[in-house]
Amino acid sequence: MIENILNYVVWSPNPAVFSGFERLRWYSLLFALGFIISQQIMIYMFKQEGHDEKWVDKLTIYMVIATIIGARLGHVLFYEPDKYLSNPIDILKVWEGGLASHGAAIAILIALWMYARKAPGQSYLWIVDRIVIVTAMTGAMIRVGNLMNSEIGGKPTDTDSGFVFARDSEELIQNLLKVEVLDVSAYKPEDRQNELKGEGIVPVNFDISIQKGYQEEDLRKVIETDVKYLLTRYNSSLKNLMEDPSQPLNYELMDKGDHFLARVNTFGITKYPTQIYEAISYLLIFLLLLMIWIRYKERIPDGLLLGLFLVTVFGMRFVWEFLKENQVDFEEDLAFNMGQVLSIPLVIGGLALIVYALKKGFKPVKA
Repeated sequence: MIENILNYVVWSPNPAVFSGFERLRWYSLLFALGFIISQQIMIYMFKQEGHDEKWVDKLTIYMVIATIIGARLGHVLFYEPDKYLSNPIDILKVWEGGLASHGAAIAILIALWMYARKAPGQSYLWIVDRIVIVTAMTGAMIRVGNLMNSEIGGKPTDTDSGFVFARDSEELIQNLLKVEVLDVSAYKPEDRQNELKGEGIVPVNFDISIQKGYQEEDLRKVIETDVKYLLTRYNSSLKNLMEDPSQPLNYELMDKGDHFLARVNTFGITKYPTQIYEAISYLLIFLLLLMIWIRYKERIPDGLLLGLFLVTVFGMRFVWEFLKENQVDFEEDLAFNMGQVLSIPLVIGGLALIVYALKKGFKPVKA
């Protein structure tokens, strides 16, 4: 039992980098850092291969614009066309979420074609082969951002190992409880290990700090009705928690002197942390492509790195999608979800590029 309780994590980080300054979020920071680091790596590559590094600034602009527009339109067209096309102004609300890596990939390939037409001495496949190296690294950082946002998570593990995503329920209690809530904290209780059953439903506690100024009897009524309602009637809670609606709320109310503390004992659903799986995959792919470039540089046959990128990134994406929750309802009726369907042609295209590049062979060493 003690071993089991160490196997799951109650995950509820603040998506904001600094508490109280909500506009700077981990996702945005990691997204931006991905491009900044990528730019420095590209400058190094350009220098090593004798190209003018000034073109990297223009390349970065193409990449940033293509990634944002492509990822957004990809989500709109592939996942929720009815919602957005009926109210097109919502397409601009990128801050509300909804980005698709497949859309970004397509837009980047188009943008790089436009860039290569103007860049002297840089063929389309040459520049794409270098860009995919840093794209894999940026993809890893974006998935860490998804983890900090508690989004794009996995399906239930059906075991007592995994992540319980509790941030959404914390925010519900913080914002909707009809009393002045000072703080809400979800965590894994160490004194409830005897409640583990190995079925993926694990103990989770919520500590709710409440401002003084309420009669205890009135406060108990609010907790027993409102907290129960928030944990059993909202989709974000139903997705990640397993609070029995037929039973009274299991809690205790404590007077801490300057505030009340309500400790709610409930249960969570363990899920696969697929954001971590994908981030590690993309990081390893980045290292693989970078090592190939370091070893061969200008000798690499055009299209080889792009082909390897498409096969590995979208091949792994196809695999991890089996463990991920579907993003939209219509995917429930599909043998493969939209992420997998879109990955198949990209993997096939990558295989074709690898064959094409290897037939050409590695370029001879320059004298």
